[in-house]
Amino acid sequence: MIGKLKGIVDSYGEDHVILDVQGVGYVVQCSSRTLQRLPKPGEPSALSIETHVREDAIRLYGFLSDTERDWFRLMQVVQGVGAKVALAILSTFEPGALATAIATGDKAAVSRAPGVGPKLAQRLCAELKDKAPAFGHVDPGVAQLASALQDKKLPQPVADAVSALANLGYPQAQAVAAIAAAAREAGEGAGTAQLIKLGLRELAK
Repeated sequence: MIGKLKGIVDSYGEDHVILDVQGVGYVVQCSSRTLQRLPKPGEPSALSIETHVREDAIRLYGFLSDTERDWFRLMQVVQGVGAKVALAILSTFEPGALATAIATGDKAAVSRAPGVGPKLAQRLCAELKDKAPAFGHVDPGVAQLASALQDKKLPQPVADAVSALANLGYPQAQAVAAIAAAAREAGEGAGTAQLIKLGLRELAK
């Protein structure tokens, strides 16, 4: 099983790079975000590799970091997510942004990835929300607030403040993070208006 390849970039295809490792050219499929960040042909590069062995083919998937590869693996435990969809999601999101979107239940953001409809986005958020903080820089307080919001267990002023920011056009992940920071600053018992004011100040930083 191949876990990492280090060699010289030979050439690029639409969805892959050929990496020359001591004279052997490996075809490695990558997300568009990864392909854009690789060096030009003739320059050295290294990729974390996920190997898929099938009866009719062996496919190599390449990633710039182990965290990106971990997300690729993790997403495929969700029904309806195969390698193609997982790569499409990683083409749309940095691992940290993906972790935040899933941890905060931002289904609208997740569904922006090609091949991800509303139902699949909801399934990804529901099944992976508890695992997302471990796969990205997600504030545990934000993840906790987002989970409580989804379960409708938030104090009404906090829920109303998140809803107000979302209605102003802020993505849910940003609204949740801003109100989480506002709630920490204001303390228990803060009203909706105060939370909104502090949340907007947080978003303006």
